[in-house]
Amino acid sequence: MSVMTRRALLGALATSPLWVNPVWAQSSNLKISHQFPGGSVAEGDFRDRLCRMFAAEVEKRTRGALKFSIYPGSSLMKTNAQFSAMRKGALDMSLVPLSYAGGEVPEVNIGLMPGLVTSYDQGMAWKNSEVGKELARILAEKGIVVVSWIWQAGGVASRSKPIIDPEDARGLKVRGGSREMDLILKEAGAAVVTLPSNEIYAGMQTGAMDAALTSSTSLISFRLEEVSKALTTGRAGAYWFMFEPLMMSKAVFDRLPKDQQAAIMAVGGDLETFARKAAQDDDAAVAAVYQRAGARVADLNPATLKKWQDIARNTAWKDYAARNANCAKLLSLAEKLL
Repeated sequence: MSVMTRRALLGALATSPLWVNPVWAQSSNLKISHQFPGGSVAEGDFRDRLCRMFAAEVEKRTRGALKFSIYPGSSLMKTNAQFSAMRKGALDMSLVPLSYAGGEVPEVNIGLMPGLVTSYDQGMAWKNSEVGKELARILAEKGIVVVSWIWQAGGVASRSKPIIDPEDARGLKVRGGSREMDLILKEAGAAVVTLPSNEIYAGMQTGAMDAALTSSTSLISFRLEEVSKALTTGRAGAYWFMFEPLMMSKAVFDRLPKDQQAAIMAVGGDLETFARKAAQDDDAAVAAVYQRAGARVADLNPATLKKWQDIARNTAWKDYAARNANCAKLLSLAEKLL
């Protein structure tokens, strides 16, 4: 067969209704890793559920060209290794607290900046505002694509008394969750403990820490009521708001055809409504869980919230802005939404 004949045949096939694009014909299996307890689409930690819902819907929209394997409970790799692995293209996707990568990329610590986000409306406004666009740009430069923008309020589980006012933390060993949270805890007189949320239970059980700040969902999923005597919830307001997005390796994302990229981003965006409702439901549910376990439950009021925010302005915010020009710009843009 001559070259011209082969070209003519390929041209005819390409315009045939039976023609299947070879890119779509090849099925890819992508790995999604996270640190949270596993469950199902219908039950369990909403972050695991979101990953499973995402996987099912993207597979449906791509007609099976994209499939996913989900690895909960840090079963694929250690929690703090996920962000770096995505940057290198060694991990496809992860739902992970962004601030965990603050030692590698200091800009991402804005995702757990005490007192900077105090409501879901404010946090969810980031995506389409200047601060969200700038954060997405920086992450793209670092090799990360944000697929779903997810915010969670948090509270404090304690082995003894509720931590409400800053002076309540004095002399205690407390887990904050980020460098910036640690700065305000130190200013309040606490000794800080650094570890991922899936290790809090063991730390509190052994007495290596007295209290821990984490999301309402993690306060439930990791059964911290079993090792706690008190809880301060985020249901009436919080200075602890975590940006915990579903993310994808940009190297992996860029290798996919445009149709598959569009499906991933569309499904990721659609699931943000589910994530917000689930997070807010957990803010309310966590109080009942701890009350049933016999813990004393307390809430923050606006005056107390402002005390923590004032400490943050003079410590964590200043420290973050001084890290580099990107950090200063992100903080300035975020403050516009206060």
